[in-house]
Amino acid sequence: MIDWARVKELKEEMDTAFDEVVSLFLEETDETMGRLPSADDERPRDSAALAADLHALKGAALNLGLRDFADLCSKGEAQSAAGAADEIDLAAITACYRASRDAFTRGLNRDAA
Repeated sequence: MIDWARVKELKEEMDTAFDEVVSLFLEETDETMGRLPSADDERPRDSAALAADLHALKGAALNLGLRDFADLCSKGEAQSAAGAADEIDLAAITACYRASRDAFTRGLNRDAA
């Protein structure tokens, strides 16, 4: 789920700025996740906006080593770009984000202890 080698590499590259980058990532990602339509939303999905949000989420996830979440965002982005936004499994993306976020923060807390 988490590419800890990537996290370690980023932590070494950023040194003291790492905690700030992680905080900013989580804040922005939570905000972007909040813009995604809910799985049971019956309104038509805006393919362009959804693709843009999923692209941003994918990039942030790749930067911090959230592999599985990045993969789901990439798949959803491709579906949206292909005109199949209604087929995106938003519940899976949301569940994966929550699990990834929890695993990531638990792992960071273990390292800090």
